[in-house]
Amino acid sequence: QVRLVESGGGLVQPGGSLRLSCAVSGSIFRLAAMTWYRQAPGKQRELVATITSSGSTNDTDAVKGRFTISRDNAKNTVYLQMTSLAPEDTAVYYCNAKFMTLMYWGQGTQVTVSS
Repeated sequence: QVRLVESGGGLVQPGGSLRLSCAVSGSIFRLAAMTWYRQAPGKQRELVATITSSGSTNDTDAVKGRFTISRDNAKNTVYLQMTSLAPEDTAVYYCNAKFMTLMYWGQGTQVTVSS
């Protein structure tokens, strides 16, 4: 059974940084594309950043130059390093694993950017 557990969220002041982690149980991790999504109150869930099984990355324009996605296959963990955080980054951040037709979600971690 595949399980994704996010951690690292919290309250941070504007301009601050956070690093989110998503630990994945099961053998799918090395083969899966890993994606961070976020959902702000009253808004649809949106893609933040993706990293393929081979390490190629892509991210949405809203976070370019501020957020970095990475993965550690030895630890079955994907990270999202977030810098220069702004109030509009406030959302629940979700981790997603996708391999062929299989897709799994974590439970989400809250990130609040406020002074």
